[in-house]
Amino acid sequence: MAVLHGWRAARVTPLGELHAPPRMTAVLVRLAVQVVLVASLWHGLYSHTGTTAGLTEGQAVTYAVLAVLASRLRELDQYAGRDTVLQHMHFGTIVYWYLRPLPPQRYHALRALGEQLYGFAWALGGYLVCLAAGVVDPPRSAAVAGVFALSLLLGQCVLYFVLLTLDQLCFWTVRNNAAMLILIFAQNLLSGVYAPLWFFPDWFITLSTFLPFQATLSVPLSLYIGRIPLSDAFEQLAIQAFWVVALYLFTRFLWRRAARRVISQGG
Repeated sequence: MAVLHGWRAARVTPLGELHAPPRMTAVLVRLAVQVVLVASLWHGLYSHTGTTAGLTEGQAVTYAVLAVLASRLRELDQYAGRDTVLQHMHFGTIVYWYLRPLPPQRYHALRALGEQLYGFAWALGGYLVCLAAGVVDPPRSAAVAGVFALSLLLGQCVLYFVLLTLDQLCFWTVRNNAAMLILIFAQNLLSGVYAPLWFFPDWFITLSTFLPFQATLSVPLSLYIGRIPLSDAFEQLAIQAFWVVALYLFTRFLWRRAARRVISQGG
């Protein structure tokens, strides 16, 4: 029974997408346009130079395109299903999360797992198309591919806990739309979604090393393109694992504190 409830929770958002073909078409068009524009931009930036910030043209284009594809892992329209924490807090229905057979923290995790698996299908499909078209370079070796896959998995775990922390803030702020937009922008900026971190000033790079954001995306992609050598992979994986454990303990503490703020009348 628990497995059945878990499966139903995991497919909440993906089913909303699959039952809306126009939305899927829009996602496909937007993803294709993003890949073309990003690849064209970085090819243009490197048209008169060989190596910049330690990156060749192929590395830069590969990094930028993979960053676009990786963004699909957690970029689903949760608002359409009206099942976000922010919406539940606004409408006073968050109490139902505490009345279901699944604990709220497990429901949240299972739903996120379903979203990431659905997003992974999009990202993998886009990667295979880009690889076949020569838009991105293949991994340099099987070892690089394996380390990248492990690092990407750890990075997605870190990203989940970062986004979970943003959701949990709703228990204290209730209406924090602006704060969440700012934090999501900071996450994308500091994780290297918009541009590799090596193009930023030294103080910015130093600041990012003390935050978990670069562990979500910058590290996996840096390993893929060879910016971080395999000899340094263990250290980077250990840092990612540290953030996974630290954020897990922190969000677990917040779940306990959040439960004390839920009343029977709603949020």
